[in-house]
Amino acid sequence: MSRGREYDGAITIFSPEGRIYQVEYALELVKRGSPIVGIRSNEGIVLAALEPKLSKLAAPSNSKKIFKIDDHVGVAIAGLSPDARVLIREARVYSQSNKMTYDEPVDVEDLTSSVGDLLQRYTQNAGVRPFGVSLLFGGVDEFRASLIATDPSGSYRGYKATAIGRNSEKAKKVLSEQYRDEVTLDEAVGLAIEALKEASEDPLTADAINVAVIPTETRVFKTLSDEEVQKYL
Repeated sequence: MSRGREYDGAITIFSPEGRIYQVEYALELVKRGSPIVGIRSNEGIVLAALEPKLSKLAAPSNSKKIFKIDDHVGVAIAGLSPDARVLIREARVYSQSNKMTYDEPVDVEDLTSSVGDLLQRYTQNAGVRPFGVSLLFGGVDEFRASLIATDPSGSYRGYKATAIGRNSEKAKKVLSEQYRDEVTLDEAVGLAIEALKEASEDPLTADAINVAVIPTETRVFKTLSDEEVQKYL
C-alpha cells in the first residue's frame, strides 16, 4: 500500500504496475452513477437513463441524464453532472463549428473523438483531475447510426448495445441475451427500459426514466413523454 500511495496523488506519473490511480478512481465514480443504456438499431438509436432519486421538493425537470447535442446527436451521462456539462458544452460548440465550416452535420465519431481528446488532456496535466463522467453518444449522420461510449481516460468504443453506471453488468446481461441485429426501434426502446429495470434497485415509474430516440428516417432527436414511456412499462 505504501508503495502504491507514492503514485496516488500525482496524475502525471505511472505506477510501477503501469496504472494511473486517479483515472481508475474516476472510473469507479462512473460505476456508482445512475445507470444509462444505449441501443443501436437499423431504424435508429435509443438512449435511456434512470434518473437519480430526488427530494419531494425538487423540480424533476431540472434533473436530466440525456441531452441533445445537435438535431441528429444526443448523449447520455453517467457520473458527475457538473463535469458532464462542461463536456456537453464543448460537444455542442464543436458540432456547430463543424456545421458553419463545412455546411453539414458533424460525424458522430468525429464528435466523440474531439470530446475524447479533451478527456485525455485531463489525464496528463499536473494540477487537474480527470473528468468523473462517461458519455454515451448516439446519433444518425449521413454515413450510419452510431452508438459510442467514452470514459474518463479519453478512450472510446462503438457498441451495438451497452450500459454504463450502477449495476450496469445486470443491464448488459439483459442486452446480451435479448439484443439481435434485426431489432426494430420500437423493440429497442422496450429492451432499453427492460435493461434499466434490471439495473434499478427500486420499482420503476415513467417519471423516473428518461428516453430519447433518433430515427434513421428523420435523423431528428426526440425525447419520449412520460405517457409514451408508460406504455413500455
